[in-house]
Amino acid sequence: DDSDHFGKKRLDLAGPLLAGLFRILFKKLTRDVYRHLQKCVETQKPFTLINAIKPGIITNGLKYSLATGNWGDQAKAMQAKAGVSQVLNRYTFASTLSHLRRTNTPIGRDGKIAKPRQLHNTHWGMVCPAETPEGQACGLVKNLALMSYISVGSYSAPVMEFLEEYGIEDQSELASAPEATKVFVNGVWMGIHREAPYLHDKLLNMRRHGQLKHEVSIVRDIREKELRINTESGRICRPLFIVNEDQTLRVKKHHVDRLEQIENNEILPEEGLTAWEELMVEGLIEYVDAEEEETILIAMTAEDLENARNVSGKAELVRSRAAHSLEGFDPAARVKSSNWAKTFTHMEIHPAMILGVCASIIPFPDHNQSPRN
Repeated sequence: DDSDHFGKKRLDLAGPLLAGLFRILFKKLTRDVYRHLQKCVETQKPFTLINAIKPGIITNGLKYSLATGNWGDQAKAMQAKAGVSQVLNRYTFASTLSHLRRTNTPIGRDGKIAKPRQLHNTHWGMVCPAETPEGQACGLVKNLALMSYISVGSYSAPVMEFLEEYGIEDQSELASAPEATKVFVNGVWMGIHREAPYLHDKLLNMRRHGQLKHEVSIVRDIREKELRINTESGRICRPLFIVNEDQTLRVKKHHVDRLEQIENNEILPEEGLTAWEELMVEGLIEYVDAEEEETILIAMTAEDLENARNVSGKAELVRSRAAHSLEGFDPAARVKSSNWAKTFTHMEIHPAMILGVCASIIPFPDHNQSPRN
């Protein structure tokens, strides 16, 4: 369907990249030992481990790749990925931070393909809309937004155990229950479930209270009758406040006061947790990836939630806005949003969090610069 959708993208982090490189080099080492053993058997010489293992293979292989950025076997330098390791920028502190949050899309720079370079709706809050180089790599080299986080991946076994506990049935049962929901774990069809809303609520509550890893994404696609659960690594997520069904925030004043006390070293957070993890374990904040973002409704500000509670519909909201602006029109006042819904599930932590490291240190980034008009 849409190949630029950010929910279908996976980032390769340093860990998996180094692991892959080590695997190639270790295979090379074992092949060498095998060859030496073969030679010893053919020439009937005694086999000594010291002569069999060449100590430089793994060391030199890692050094070569980290020094040149050609990721892969030195012998096959043509097929290797270039520019994987780079020298860290040290021009300024901001340039260092920005370089550490940079991502790259491996598409040939020469082709004039526009689609992968454009800003996609799903980039909102995940990558910075402004910080990208001009020219050749425009839109292909992106920078992560301030609060975005890349999942490190976790085992799917605990998820499977919970699914079996909550009555997941074999795929063969689909014939007898055509209205049942298909359950997928990491893209693999695991079975069907007849009570999708119940299962979805259960899984969400488990993630919000720490029984499941916070980075597991749970997507209920009602139209397709699917429940998709992802635990793999490299998905980009971002944190959001959770909103109750009565359109109130779960974060209350006493939580904020507690955070301030922790910040000022007046009290300590719970043992083994940071203040942020405390918020997640209490189910006030959760990480949402680009795919799950499609199935939730996010309020921009607390004002949107207030309107959801107190105003009966969009027409009434627009009317009250118009009456208010007729009363005392202030051209410098911030434009109030006229979004109205009564089914918000999450709220943005702060709208400025869509920006990356460099764009967020610009004063008034949401105002046109006068020399540019």
